[in-house]
Amino acid sequence: MDDDFRKAALDYHRLPRPGKLAIEPTKRMATQRDLALAYSPGVAAACDAIKADADAAYDYTARGNLVGVISNGTAVLGLGNIGALAGKPVMEGKAVLFKKFAGIDVFDIEVDASDPALFCNVVAALEPTFGAINLEDIKAPECFAIEAELRKRMRIPVFHDDQHGTAITVAAAVRNGLLLQGKDLADVRLVTSGAGAAALACVDLLVSMGLRPENVTLTDIKGVIRADRPDMLPNMARYARDTNATTLQDALPGTDIFMGLSAPRVLKPEWLPLLADHPLILALANPEPEIDPDLVTSLRPDAIIATGRTDYANQVNNVLCFPFIFRGALDVGATTINEAMKIAAVEAIAKLARVEASEVVAAAYGGAAPVFGPDYIIPKPFDPRLILEIAPAVAKAAMDSGVARRPIGDFHAYQKDLERFVFRTGYLMRPVFERAARDPKRLVFAEGEDERVLRAAQTLVDDGIAQPILLGRHEAIAAKVKEMGLRLDLGRSVRVLDPATDREVFDPLVPEYQRLAGRRGTPPEPAARRVATRPSVAAAMLLHDGQADAAICGGTGAWWRQIQYILPIIPRRPDVNRVYALSCVILPTGVLFLCDTYMVIEPTAEQITEMTLLAAEAVRGFGIAPKAALVSHSSFGASDSDSARKMRQALSMIRARAPGLEVDGEMHADAALVQAIRDRAVPDSRLTGTANLLIMPNLDAANIAFNLLKAAADGLPIGPVLLGMSKPIHVLVPSVTARGILNLSALAVVEAQGLGGARA
Repeated sequence: MDDDFRKAALDYHRLPRPGKLAIEPTKRMATQRDLALAYSPGVAAACDAIKADADAAYDYTARGNLVGVISNGTAVLGLGNIGALAGKPVMEGKAVLFKKFAGIDVFDIEVDASDPALFCNVVAALEPTFGAINLEDIKAPECFAIEAELRKRMRIPVFHDDQHGTAITVAAAVRNGLLLQGKDLADVRLVTSGAGAAALACVDLLVSMGLRPENVTLTDIKGVIRADRPDMLPNMARYARDTNATTLQDALPGTDIFMGLSAPRVLKPEWLPLLADHPLILALANPEPEIDPDLVTSLRPDAIIATGRTDYANQVNNVLCFPFIFRGALDVGATTINEAMKIAAVEAIAKLARVEASEVVAAAYGGAAPVFGPDYIIPKPFDPRLILEIAPAVAKAAMDSGVARRPIGDFHAYQKDLERFVFRTGYLMRPVFERAARDPKRLVFAEGEDERVLRAAQTLVDDGIAQPILLGRHEAIAAKVKEMGLRLDLGRSVRVLDPATDREVFDPLVPEYQRLAGRRGTPPEPAARRVATRPSVAAAMLLHDGQADAAICGGTGAWWRQIQYILPIIPRRPDVNRVYALSCVILPTGVLFLCDTYMVIEPTAEQITEMTLLAAEAVRGFGIAPKAALVSHSSFGASDSDSARKMRQALSMIRARAPGLEVDGEMHADAALVQAIRDRAVPDSRLTGTANLLIMPNLDAANIAFNLLKAAADGLPIGPVLLGMSKPIHVLVPSVTARGILNLSALAVVEAQGLGGARA
């Protein structure tokens, strides 16, 4: 970890408030009656109900959606035994993953107890609090005994993710890797590098799925786990071999699966010929695997290689499974996570990689969904289908194996209900970032001296998302880069252009701008000055001239003035009548898109129709199926005002032009977001679930609603995204953050790639 990244990590954990977690109430507490219901005397009713029936706690408390992430800090990441307190940031991070991927609430608990008996006593006494326990970062061999003891003592799931989460993900990769290699699990030979908790759990699970124990050879830092090794752990002893082999190299001849959970570079390139034909190599040490995947590809092209890294194909990451396994277990009130549930998760993950992707999933993967094959044997961690497949599979396995206290009656309805966890936060932007990184484009920033732009540019370069062009004074930008501790290589990874002094670049653009602006009433001399003094004009001209592929303007001064500068240069698409602005706000409950938030003050019915179709196209670019609601003060014909009639007329026009779009209106905002309210008004509404695209009757309503949601509901804003522009150019609002600039930059790059669905 370099100093810059370390500082960024510390700032991330410290600002704007320490830590990564907070607790928020789920019920209103605005009146005296609310307080009376929440606490005394109303809370007594819930207490009495739970005293009479312990399972009622799942109905009247948060227990059914609450997991304890618990550690004693004895094996934290690659840092080792750093203690419970120092491990707290990791436990908070795990809690965030639970919440973001599966909507599960977490209390992270760091227990200062290295003695297994004391640790078990503390955790077991917490059973009334939680619906399940996730043990984390506990060293071997104590982790085996601790998990076994707690599973015996507690009637809620106890799951050591370092063992079982890794095992489930590895087993899914093995299942699909062997399928592609034409091999059967019962017939293959497996050799491990590493015999710790994770490696043993992987082998145990594979054995329960059909791998023969006699075909397993474990190795660790001391060599092969042989039958004559003294003081073996019971977990090792199950696979101890009566063999003359003493080293990893000795064990490799004829190996079908190499499974590395150990250390960098332990699998030597010169040993690769020893492996069987068409081997499966799982080199899972992080951050540096047991062997360089590129070496495997060149030396053993018949091999399938998987690692734990994001920058290589086939990333084996236990975030693929643990949030969704707990989701399924909690939703049926499981008393444990048993072998049947783990195998169900394995098969669901493996199947997901083999299933043909839908249009929505293809969009989430950047327009071209990966196809099952040697470079795609396991889904990616942000595949939106993971929760929809794994949680029901685990829940059903819990029911079938008799450990579910609250069985699910309607699995179709359950799966639909799980959709509320899909496409939130990282799910929204992560696919866009990956898509942008496939073909980075030249992206010009009008305000290149802005610190927010410089921070965003650093991330764009680090992640390979774009090739930034910064407009501004060379000396000023260089000074700020140094002052901020950034690593931008000005002149190489980043190009700096000053419209006032780089005459060889900008002077040739002046005549063309004079021609374009002259038709908008700007005389030649002021037009010439604007290229040198108005950064948005200079940026738009670079885009117009083909010296940049996309542009980001604004962030300072009036937003509308920036629009007026760029529209003469980059006009609307010839197939649209107006340019519109789509804004997105990511809320704790999901994602909402709102249109038009900035451009058209009083749109006509025809413009409402056009903006809806353009916005729906942009929403699909995020991998989300648009569900549009035409929002009004009127609900389904209740008013005959001009505004209400306009929205009704627009609905008819939208349905005529896009009969497949899920859209309805005019309706109140609460009806758009709550199906029960909508059903009471019009039971035959074509809109299902919660609308994710709100089309407003005028700019006032759209802009006010967007800013209210952003401020009052702790929403994360994205945009505004200009819809209908002939080239990818966007204008930042003054309140934008560096993260907001990064998001809009990635969208602009994707537009520049011209890959269809994300075109705005």
